[in-house]
Amino acid sequence: QVQLIESGGGLVQAGGSLRLSCAASGRTFSSYHMAWSRQAPGKEREFVAGIRWNGGITVYADSVKGRFTISRDNAKNTVYLQMASLKPEDTAVYYCAAAPSRTPLPSRTPLSYDYWGQGTQVTVSS
Repeated sequence: QVQLIESGGGLVQAGGSLRLSCAASGRTFSSYHMAWSRQAPGKEREFVAGIRWNGGITVYADSVKGRFTISRDNAKNTVYLQMASLKPEDTAVYYCAAAPSRTPLPSRTPLSYDYWGQGTQVTVSS
């Protein structure tokens, strides 16, 4: 069982930056692939970024590639999402998710993740 708590969301102007954090409970954090997904009002939840259990491989949605960076610190049981050059279309609730490392790479499919945080709101004004 893994419990996830996100923080760091807020209101930012277009072009600005934010860093989201996700603190995980449990002793097996380092064995989980981690991901960030987001959901805007009226839209389906979409994959944003994922990171392999050891941090060695990262994957990104095309819409955020080059602007967002996912990282993790297994000693602190924390995963991060550094967001730069934010756009109004990045406005959404951002969720942290965890999946046991059953596959070599983190999945791009939100439904593949077993554990979810409560989400943190990111609003980008134009």
